[in-house]
Amino acid sequence: MNRQILLTSLLLLTLFGGLGLVLPEWVIFLMALALAKGLVVLSVVLLMRAGLVSFGQGLFYAAAAYAVGFAINRWGIGEATVLLAIGVMASIALAALIGVVIARYREIFFGMLSLAFSMAFYGVLVKAYDVTGGSDGMGIAPPTIFGLVIPPERLRLTVYYLVLICVAIMLYLIYRYIQSPLGTLIRAIRDNEVRVAYLGGSVHRAIYLTYVLAAGLGGLGGVLVAINVGHVDPELAYWTTSGEFVFVALLGGTGSVFAPLVGAIAYELVKSYAFKFSPYTWQMTLGILMLGIIFLLPGGLWSLGQRLRRRQV
Repeated sequence: MNRQILLTSLLLLTLFGGLGLVLPEWVIFLMALALAKGLVVLSVVLLMRAGLVSFGQGLFYAAAAYAVGFAINRWGIGEATVLLAIGVMASIALAALIGVVIARYREIFFGMLSLAFSMAFYGVLVKAYDVTGGSDGMGIAPPTIFGLVIPPERLRLTVYYLVLICVAIMLYLIYRYIQSPLGTLIRAIRDNEVRVAYLGGSVHRAIYLTYVLAAGLGGLGGVLVAINVGHVDPELAYWTTSGEFVFVALLGGTGSVFAPLVGAIAYELVKSYAFKFSPYTWQMTLGILMLGIIFLLPGGLWSLGQRLRRRQV
């Protein structure tokens, strides 16, 4: 199965890489945005596998993005690979502190506490105008990649490939994590936490490590979005952004590591076209889509493929 996932990741990497050569620039930008956000959605799904729903994943998404903004604008760091490391480490460090508290809570208490931390960070970003730029945020200059300065006309495609490589690597690593003893323990905790504790499993440690891992993954998505968009603002930490990630997680489903990416791509495409043709009611379009998915595909868009395979058998 590990080999199958690796081959699937390489196949998708080749397929999406080829599409980058023929798609118009605006679609390349949209795809890079969707794939980067898909990593954040995947981090939400990781927590869902433990029976936890985070309404504050925007905290790590924004923290990593702002870490990139500070690194470029204040410290003069412009190398993309270094920026990726800085953003991920910032989100992991933040989660390591918050996780000590939040890993003790479950169900609605976990969700509301995660939301509270995210909104507190949003308030700091808005109020600390001299440091963060306030509600205006801050611009991010195009970084170099492996020391190479990318010409403006090739920037979109280059960032797209950077996102694609990061996504392919993370899909494989997260799959390995899910199949690891810790990933198996997390599923057992979701099913019966009391029994896991009775059998000697370290429930708090497993939840804590998964929370930190999910934060790092969400932070990676935040860095890639910041580089792709070229701007960061406090809305990245707002509750609607975190809610969007949960929405997309339900839209794509939790049946595979690929499901969040399917949901993210579908969401961004529907959102883009809905806003184009109905700028005042695009939210209603998304709501109708979600209702349709809930009633027709309770397992998300990914379950559609599973249904089709069962029918063929």
